[in-house]
Amino acid sequence: MSEISYYSKEGMKKLKDELDHLEHVERPRVSNDIAEARDKGDLSENAEYHAAKEEQSLLELKIAKLKGVISNARILDESKLDTSKILIHSKVRLKNIANNIEFTYTLVADSETNIKEGKLSVNSPIGKGLLGKKVGEIAEIQVPSGIMKFEIVEISR
Repeated sequence: MSEISYYSKEGMKKLKDELDHLEHVERPRVSNDIAEARDKGDLSENAEYHAAKEEQSLLELKIAKLKGVISNARILDESKLDTSKILIHSKVRLKNIANNIEFTYTLVADSETNIKEGKLSVNSPIGKGLLGKKVGEIAEIQVPSGIMKFEIVEISR
């Protein structure tokens, strides 16, 4: 059984758009590639045919996984988020205690993660360590390089 994941409306739309693209653009293209390779003769020595079949199996696996993610996805109404503590989709301003550098992250589902955009996975070590914390608290988080300490400066939507 898969875990429920929470997404913003934009995140869910992105997942559905990707699935639509895979099913209605990529799948027909791969089927066409297989048909063209099949028309070239002996299948036992046809590298194009075997490559297209492999691509098809990988594509079908990707489609199945994406359907599983979407079936277990829920849209989170961000306007109802409690900003007194850190939850998924909370925007959090943190201060690294070691160097006093402040930065802001939004905790998101794994597939929405994008560090360049400040979107941190709720399932990452830092994401897990921040959940439930309140403004003013210090989060001590075990990371591969040791323990990092972050002060929670602000929580917003």
